[in-house]
Amino acid sequence: MAKKVKCAANPRLGVVGGQAVVEGVMMKSGSNMAIASRMPDGSIKVSKTKLATVKDKNKILNWPIIRGVINFVEMMALSFKTMDTAAEALGLEEEEPSKFEKWLAEKLHINLTTFITIIGGVLGVLLSVALFVFLPSAAGSGLSKLFEWISGGTFKLADHPILFSVIEGFIKIAIFLLYLYLVSLMKDIRRVFEYHGAEHKSVFCYEAGEELTPENVKKFSRFHPRCGTSFMFFMMIIGIIIGCFITTSIPILRALIRIALLPVTVGIGYEVIKYAGKHNNVIIRAISAPGLWVQRLTTREPDEKQMECAIAALKSALPAEFPGYEPKDQFGPFDGEEGEEDKTGGMKLVFAYKRKIEREQSAHRRVVLSQMTPKERARYRQKEKR
Repeated sequence: MAKKVKCAANPRLGVVGGQAVVEGVMMKSGSNMAIASRMPDGSIKVSKTKLATVKDKNKILNWPIIRGVINFVEMMALSFKTMDTAAEALGLEEEEPSKFEKWLAEKLHINLTTFITIIGGVLGVLLSVALFVFLPSAAGSGLSKLFEWISGGTFKLADHPILFSVIEGFIKIAIFLLYLYLVSLMKDIRRVFEYHGAEHKSVFCYEAGEELTPENVKKFSRFHPRCGTSFMFFMMIIGIIIGCFITTSIPILRALIRIALLPVTVGIGYEVIKYAGKHNNVIIRAISAPGLWVQRLTTREPDEKQMECAIAALKSALPAEFPGYEPKDQFGPFDGEEGEEDKTGGMKLVFAYKRKIEREQSAHRRVVLSQMTPKERARYRQKEKR
């Protein structure tokens, strides 16, 4: 009887991951991180960084669940770092710093962009806790009192913790979906979601073993099971299950218990996403389906220029596999660069004037300028004229 041959696992699964940033894509593989930014002149600027993780210092930090919590914290810190790198790519740090910026550098050893990012991050966390922890708990408590009033006191939702948790969870999911939908209506965010789609497509193309070109990348899906959106959705589903064991119906107390259990929720969610990214079976497809549906809100079909950025970031994050990679070698020459002789001795045509007009009208330039203060915008335009 012939033995069943077991298919070898794809060695490229889970090797690289990333996220979209304003007018660019960040990719990370192991300790290598690369951010490819589309500049206003049409060129692609790549910033590379070596990362360190505390998980390498202690084996306990690599245990299941614990490693998920560590990864979550490190990814939050990494998001702040990508904001700084994006600001440096725009050249804003070259301007003469103000007195406040000098004080930040001298006393806190940070720049203005980092300071604003930290403040924005703290406010974002507080808003998230209010929207996705306290508000659902308060709404669930309100519904409990409503049901009790309608039933004349014969039915108390607080006596049914499983039902209470499910209702509370659906309220949280509804708030989450509404939030994503409203955010997706913003023009600038739609551009980020397009880069998000480019990131997913390029990772899929790499994992499939195909050559990384815009033509190949375009063929793949923009919905990836290892996406952060799916991770957030998994955390909500896990939160519903954990909520079944919280017996109190007092909103503030329920919210505080959920916050205390957040590391457990994050750890379990990470393990599910990690497993889903490396396996493909009926159970995994069923578990991944809701998260993939939600990605219809957080990703958009990218254009060729956005896919070029994603490819540049991915290849730059894998220096051992793509040694000496430069975006201009694959996608150049960019505006302002001289044409290079090809194998037939001819010159690659560079339509400098056409690209200049496209630069002035391009969506990515408007996005970049919209992120600046009026003072920064004036400086930036002055630099372009030089």
